[in-house]
Amino acid sequence: MEILNDFSIKEIVTCFMVLFAVIDIIGSVPIIVSLQQKFGQIEAGKASITAGLIMIVFLFVGNKILKLIGVDVNSFAIAGAFVIFIIALEMILGIEINKTTEAKAASIVPIAFPLVAGAGTLTTTLSLRAEFHDINIILGIVLNTIFVYLVLKSAKWLENRMGEATLSILQKVFGIILLAISIKLFTANFAQLVQNYINF
Repeated sequence: MEILNDFSIKEIVTCFMVLFAVIDIIGSVPIIVSLQQKFGQIEAGKASITAGLIMIVFLFVGNKILKLIGVDVNSFAIAGAFVIFIIALEMILGIEINKTTEAKAASIVPIAFPLVAGAGTLTTTLSLRAEFHDINIILGIVLNTIFVYLVLKSAKWLENRMGEATLSILQKVFGIILLAISIKLFTANFAQLVQNYINF
């Protein structure tokens, strides 16, 4: 089967790590705890499955939307690289470039969307398609969905165990990883874009 030929552990791990850094569910633990206090118990299963489905659907439908508006995957990936770059700067410098509105509900909104499957995550998901096979991206999404579920189920315990200092260090480490990924994504797709225009 062709789908098995595309299967790659290395690609799955890379996709998982990229999405894990963008979603930053560990860094969102204090937000999740705050939402639990405000809205009561968060339905971890419902929130994580919804977020996973949003990402998978966008992985396939997003490309068709791009074709409809006349934008190629490489151009979108470059735009995604800029979004990832900004998210990385926020994580490293501890600044807020993207202002978020106050939540009025829990579980689906704002946990599934936009906390997990937000604009940055969806942009990244589609950007990954320019570099990796669909099956590996889907498995990367599934692994992240499972991890999100585990974090949502044990958010309070994690915050008490890890503390603010550890969460801050993790956020900065993943921010640097994300910054490097955004640069790689930009250079690879920019080179492809230039090559396409030269061949044209």
